[in-house]
Amino acid sequence: MRLLLGAIACLPAMAWMAPSVDVPDAALSGGALSVADASDAAYLKPAAGLDANQAKLFALGHQMFNNRWAFFWFENAEFGRGPISNAQACTTCHANNGRGVVTGTPTLPSVSAEGVPRDHHITVPFEPAPNHVVRVSLPGTDAHGGPRLHPEYGDQLQIFGVKGVVPPEASFTIEWSEQPVTLPDGETVSLRQPHVRIAHLAYGPLGNDILAGLRLAPPLVGLGLLEAVPDETILAMAARAPVDGIRGKANRVWDESRRAEAIGRFGLKANHGSLREQIAIAFLNDIGLSTPVYEAQNCPSSSATCREQMVAGKPEITALRLAATELYLQALAVPVRRNIDEPRVRRGAQLFAEARCAVCHVPELRTGPSPGFPQAAHQTIRPYTDLLLHDMGEALSDGRPDFLASGSEWRTPPLWGIGLSARVNGATGFLHDGRARGFVEAILWHGGEAQVSRERFATMSREDREAVVAFLESL
Repeated sequence: MRLLLGAIACLPAMAWMAPSVDVPDAALSGGALSVADASDAAYLKPAAGLDANQAKLFALGHQMFNNRWAFFWFENAEFGRGPISNAQACTTCHANNGRGVVTGTPTLPSVSAEGVPRDHHITVPFEPAPNHVVRVSLPGTDAHGGPRLHPEYGDQLQIFGVKGVVPPEASFTIEWSEQPVTLPDGETVSLRQPHVRIAHLAYGPLGNDILAGLRLAPPLVGLGLLEAVPDETILAMAARAPVDGIRGKANRVWDESRRAEAIGRFGLKANHGSLREQIAIAFLNDIGLSTPVYEAQNCPSSSATCREQMVAGKPEITALRLAATELYLQALAVPVRRNIDEPRVRRGAQLFAEARCAVCHVPELRTGPSPGFPQAAHQTIRPYTDLLLHDMGEALSDGRPDFLASGSEWRTPPLWGIGLSARVNGATGFLHDGRARGFVEAILWHGGEAQVSRERFATMSREDREAVVAFLESL
């Protein structure tokens, strides 16, 4: 047993601490950076033991993450947003530091149980701003081997502009189609799939060869620990002998913050090599804020008016603000596991391993040195990821490569804290685009390398499938 202190304040400048609690080592998902909290604030807590300077940076980073940004100086928010963007604040997409929330009502099934297309299809308009974004690129690669950007629309469609001055790049809606799947024991599960409809293109056509992919914001806990996993550990996992055809690979990406190649570990396709670089590109693409990493304004190349709007200061996110946001995300603690000794949860963990799920969702890793955030160094963590790319099959492919990741390859998402997702902010949409409305649907979408795990889960008894779900809910 280990004594764990859980901070009850969101800001470390407040020194109050919750009563100490005894937590088994196996439940300490983030090692010493774990927190005993299962409330809607479970993703908001700082790791214990921040020094005075870190506490100040964490508080400023918390402010930056929650700051509301405005297009105009007279709005009730900080001036500097845009000129084109997708959100007003980081928390627009990451409420309570959680995953994006998929809203709207799905369509009626467009395919019958017999596989015959129906003669009707109901389109449900979907407001994308707080939830999804659409990534775009052209066939080929850029100078660093990354996606080839569209000359006008870059790598992400921006749905907001400056009213009366700079039009937004585009709008999009999502249509959902549903396909029932009957498991061997007779249980039927309906799987939904999104279909993106892009409209109101303000800067010319996208072109017939456009590659587009829908993305949902991922949760943010434990990022400092994932950054502290050594490159050698990731490469060693990639070099493992295949298990039932499962073998991941590391992505190698260009890290603009370091101006060097790096092993990818962040992003849905492991397309970012450092937390700092991912934060900087998110500020730019999502809110339209420049940083020391990305100093140029995010504008279509044909719009001089857009480039003329950068009058709020350059950059809006200064070096201090960027460092503070980085520290804030590095220091977010990971919720401890719950109910780990419950027999059904233990049974679910065993079945999870037997189904080969743990080959990709590696239960335990060890961090190495962490100069930027020493508290993350040399920790035994339980993130349930290998940080590698795996081919998930054509059903989950968006056809859009990203460095070494093909359209059907995705980074194994960490599972720590996933059992609290609904409680944190109501988010129950899983996979890269939120199509899965729960754990069972998410597993049944697995294909490619993960087909063996999908089939083993599908052929389990209902009781055993429920045990696997109980295990995931414990994480």
